[in-house]
Amino acid sequence: MRVSKSDGTQSLDLQKDALLESGVLEKDIYQDLETGRKNDRPGLASCLKALRENDVLVVWKLDRLGRNLKHLVNTVQELAKRNIGFKVITGQGANIDTTTANGRLIFGIFAALAEFETELIRERTMAGLAAARARGRSGGRKFALTKSQVRLAQAAMASRDTKVSELCREIGVTRATLYRYIAPDGQIRPHGQKLLNS
Repeated sequence: MRVSKSDGTQSLDLQKDALLESGVLEKDIYQDLETGRKNDRPGLASCLKALRENDVLVVWKLDRLGRNLKHLVNTVQELAKRNIGFKVITGQGANIDTTTANGRLIFGIFAALAEFETELIRERTMAGLAAARARGRSGGRKFALTKSQVRLAQAAMASRDTKVSELCREIGVTRATLYRYIAPDGQIRPHGQKLLNS
């Protein structure tokens, strides 16, 4: 069971009654009092840990389990690997019962939709990046150093007298960031060359 708020404005009673009526024992009911978008849901984590082979995870509605379609599909696929069924009592997913052939078919359609959604997001992202590049902008993280800082660091690193910690302090970056641009012997690295070519 899950409700999004823990301030008492939402009740778990409806979900609890439905679960009990479907045959779930009260001792086997788990609950979360927080939004489904959160990664940290202790009730769900405890429930998934307690499930054993041939058990069936029962939820009131589909949206009580997953943060999104992809999370939902991944969770149910993990359960299937452990030979654990999944059943939805009511709502849009009421026909899902992975202990039956019909339920597995319906869930397979959900899995295909999740994959399709992921592919659409990837395609939109790639199209957006291509459009930005066509307008002279490149996607991705901004460079931590300027071209002049890279040239300064390159010259400084070529000298054996240079203390890397002092150089990092002077140009305001960490040692790891500096080494992403310049090798310890002062040679320019691909990331540094990419900046210089930009």
